[in-house]
Amino acid sequence: MSELLRTAAVAHLPRDLHPVAWWVWAIGMAAYASFTTNPLLLLLVVGVVSVVVAARRGDQPWAKAFRLYVGLAVFIVVTRVLFRVLLGAVPGHVILDLPEVPLPEWVLGIRLLGPLTREALLAGLYDGMRLGVIVICVGAANALANPKRLLRSLPPALYEIGTAVVVAVTVLPQLAESVQRVRAAQRLRAGATGNVKRLRRFLVPVLEDALERSMALAAGMDTRGYGRTAGVPVATRRITSALMLVSLVGLCVGVYAVLDGTTPGWLAATMLALGSGAAAGGLTLAGRRVTRTVYRPDRWRWPEVVVALSGIAVVAVGWWIARYQVPIAFPGVSTFPEVTLTAMAGVLVGLVPAVAAPLPASSLVHEEAAA
Repeated sequence: MSELLRTAAVAHLPRDLHPVAWWVWAIGMAAYASFTTNPLLLLLVVGVVSVVVAARRGDQPWAKAFRLYVGLAVFIVVTRVLFRVLLGAVPGHVILDLPEVPLPEWVLGIRLLGPLTREALLAGLYDGMRLGVIVICVGAANALANPKRLLRSLPPALYEIGTAVVVAVTVLPQLAESVQRVRAAQRLRAGATGNVKRLRRFLVPVLEDALERSMALAAGMDTRGYGRTAGVPVATRRITSALMLVSLVGLCVGVYAVLDGTTPGWLAATMLALGSGAAAGGLTLAGRRVTRTVYRPDRWRWPEVVVALSGIAVVAVGWWIARYQVPIAFPGVSTFPEVTLTAMAGVLVGLVPAVAAPLPASSLVHEEAAA
């Protein structure tokens, strides 16, 4: 018993949580947002994600990009509403009578401006909020998960693709860090105060710094042997290609059988199992082409399991709400949206990482340096 308690205490010491656990949790929150257009539930998802990020965000450069994703989400919502104003043709209660711009006869079904109804405005707001919340959830994953450790945790077969994906998703955090450094440097020196000159003095150093960091990253990856593959027999490559083709066909047929209500259930389960097994075998064989080692492999402890399970639980509740409580998941624009205790509890499960996840190691180092 004492050994179990000691292991649990060690697992909860300040450290960086496994990045895959953070991504599973964030994908679960984003999936819940995709299952509903209820603005109350979407705002609750944003609140839960913000609380977790504020509680478990470290001091790394990528952790400072969360507000940029929030700004992007707000821009998406505003843009969606503006498009509804420009092109919306939803009948209902008119709140603003705008002049309609005449269009040619061959443009059928499209109206430019015209009377703005409350239903059109709310429909655009609900759709924009759903997409914006998904973007915020992805931003939370980028702010909490270490992208370099995420790349190290990928299977060998997906390492080359994972490298490109990780470099792509870290562009925005690197730009955020460059913006902060350039602003701090410009505050220490005087210069042009005009809007055009000040913008030029700001953008050029930011882009130059981002380019230099990208070149340094590419040089470091080339030095460490990224992208180099080992020789694999021709027979192994053919077997790998055949397994991947079988997995693709099996998964496609299995997903179609799940979506089609007239297909027998045993066929869907059989094809999904066949496709998953073939994919696992193909990825295992394909991983032999990548010869790399991990100096300190990331281990899964009980905080990682709890964080990942909380994301899976949120997805399950969101799917259940969208299937069995349709008026709650997709409220109409003519009535005030309602929520149930089950729907709210499903979102609040996402708060578990704020307590279960350990404090990041970088925040502890920052506190010791400040002290």
